[in-house]
Amino acid sequence: MFCFQCQETAGGKGCSVRGVCGKLPTTADLQDLLRGVVSSISYLCKKLDPENLYKDNYIDNYILNSIFVTVTNVNFDDNDIIKKIKIGVEIRDKLIKKLPSSTGLHSLVLLDLKDDNKIKDAASNINIILSIEDEDIRSLREMIVYGIKGIAAYTEHAYHLGYENYDIIKFIKNTLSYLHTEPLDKSRLLEIVTETGKYAVEAMALLDKANTSTYGNPEITKVNIGVGTRPGILVSGHDLKDFEMLLEQSKDSGIDVYTHGEMLPAHYYPYFKKYKHFVGNYGNSWWMQKDEFKSFNGPILFTTNCIVPPDPDASYRDRIFVTGPTGLDGAKYIYEDEKGNKDFTPIIEMAKNCQPPKQIESGYIVGGFAHNQVLSLADKIINEIKRGNIKKFVVMAGCDGRFKSREYYTEFAKKLPKDTVILTAGCAKYRYNKLELGDINGIPRVLDAGQCNDSYSLAVIALKLKEVLGLDDVNKLPIVYNIAWYEQKAVAVLLALLYLGVKNIVLGPSLPGFTSSNIINVLAENFGISSISSIENDMKRLGL
Repeated sequence: MFCFQCQETAGGKGCSVRGVCGKLPTTADLQDLLRGVVSSISYLCKKLDPENLYKDNYIDNYILNSIFVTVTNVNFDDNDIIKKIKIGVEIRDKLIKKLPSSTGLHSLVLLDLKDDNKIKDAASNINIILSIEDEDIRSLREMIVYGIKGIAAYTEHAYHLGYENYDIIKFIKNTLSYLHTEPLDKSRLLEIVTETGKYAVEAMALLDKANTSTYGNPEITKVNIGVGTRPGILVSGHDLKDFEMLLEQSKDSGIDVYTHGEMLPAHYYPYFKKYKHFVGNYGNSWWMQKDEFKSFNGPILFTTNCIVPPDPDASYRDRIFVTGPTGLDGAKYIYEDEKGNKDFTPIIEMAKNCQPPKQIESGYIVGGFAHNQVLSLADKIINEIKRGNIKKFVVMAGCDGRFKSREYYTEFAKKLPKDTVILTAGCAKYRYNKLELGDINGIPRVLDAGQCNDSYSLAVIALKLKEVLGLDDVNKLPIVYNIAWYEQKAVAVLLALLYLGVKNIVLGPSLPGFTSSNIINVLAENFGISSISSIENDMKRLGL
């Protein structure tokens, strides 16, 4: 195996023995092969229909879901990935038959994947990441691929709610076909990096429209972090449609429903507040699962990432359910029927026979500061800026992680001047959203827009403030960026910010291992991207 797509990759260079995330070599290799199958399908769609890339809802949904499967901490089930590869091979072979001739097809398309053994052999030999020898070309290609993984994840959520944008799918197909079946050119790859940022913005805008049209605009909400006396179900991940179905099916069952980690923003949507058994958020960031899932006592549902594979003897292992793109060996899978419905009865019935969750903390956290809510406070915020009470907004969005270096973000938040306000989205907020940072004349100093799926809000807020303040450049705003990253949705968000013209982003806790030194220099020269250093030095260069 070789994988360097996440921030925690071994030595900052690449996992080659076992993934730091918990992926076995066979899993990593199968995910690379799945990526190759999706690229083959994209190539054939382009061959059949160069202009429209063979629009087909079944194929397009397969592509989105399969790419999502390869995002960090989503799927650890080799058998499930093999099933997805087989479905892809069926699609591939049907597309080949539609061609006038199969002569001259790229070798990637002609891989023999007729049975499990052939699939495993191909996976162990495909070496899709290191197949490009030129380090800079490889770096740019992987940056684009990881951006596409984030775009696919956002787009699949929107499609799940019935909101579509085929231009995004066309970009994914066209780009994957080029990246894996054509000679690569550095200048063209740099252009595609910008295009990836453009479509990342479109994907996040599509998801924002899907979520807010379906469930209302997020609003300021106090979220209980204690527990009740009834048994509970704990839900992680980002898929709000799955969450809605579970709430509806469990509303009269005598159990409570809690969010964990990535699902926290569900509390902010007005639609879900009608469910009286939706009682709070349990625990903290994704990487604390091994401790917090033990004490929860009830079943746990993963709708998307982030999964931390439990230890073999973990007491909660038999209480894990997965659905959507997720997979975990031994976990119970909740399937979707032909109408898109899911039956969560097995989870609900298990919960009834479990003890209530053990309380691990108490009190409340406040969130719901997505773009509609913040813009409703625009006049008040502008007044505080003009009075000098708010000097800077600090965007501290992105991901959390388990490495000790992440403590930097807690200490950075603590040491911020009292006239600064944090704008956040993503699980990075768990490093500081329970600190007592106070407010500025009623405006909380931590404005939580939600998860990485809600990052679009931060862009909308910045662009609206630019308009209201009459500025001609987003970089003239009193906003600075100190962003933490972990996985590929964060890569998509970063490329979106670059596309929108944001410069001088401080990125950490380390720069991506998939970027060569030359490409890092290009990013530094063109966009001012730099890595975190000391808190004091970073505050100085950010003008805090």
